[in-house]
Amino acid sequence: MKSKSIIFDLGGVLIDLNYELTINAFKNLGITDFKDLYSQANQNGVFDAYETGKISTQRFINEILDLIPKRCNPNLIVNAWNAMILDFKKEKQENLVELKKENRLFLLSNTNALHVDKVNREWSKISQQPIEDFFEKIYFSHQLGLRKPDAETFAFVCTENQLIPNETLFIDDSIQHIEGAKKIGLKTVLHLQNHPLDLDFILAQFN
Repeated sequence: MKSKSIIFDLGGVLIDLNYELTINAFKNLGITDFKDLYSQANQNGVFDAYETGKISTQRFINEILDLIPKRCNPNLIVNAWNAMILDFKKEKQENLVELKKENRLFLLSNTNALHVDKVNREWSKISQQPIEDFFEKIYFSHQLGLRKPDAETFAFVCTENQLIPNETLFIDDSIQHIEGAKKIGLKTVLHLQNHPLDLDFILAQFN
């Protein structure tokens, strides 16, 4: 029986990100203060609403169009929004294969429908198996209706999967999410964004 449980973040941990690319893309479209509206650490209402499934993709695009001072093709909004998502490194898929042999793996991500579409396209470049095959369960905030760093989010995942918090490891690249996980007693690792996974270090957290 697999005794160790690991909950992974997605962006910055498994797939590489660059928030500046999206900030600059929207700046080029005329939203000069986009960095104040959206960042890794903070975001305003429309982004929270989209990432918790409270508004549709079309509503999200329309809300962003309203922020742009000139006429804009909605496809440019999608491309700018997805610009932050880079690629998966093949070795991380191989890491998941290795970890899955003796551990229960879960994915918990603050994300949205547009980003998930882009993530799936990037994943298909390194694996013929869908990303769902590598995890016992995947939790996306826009489907769950909950976001990190709220303690309720972590508690829901643990309760649904009968995970014991102090025997479960959570890996994320955002300090506020790490602090949220600690509130319910999860073991945590603050991952350096876009860095390789150190399997020995990860497994050592259970000792």
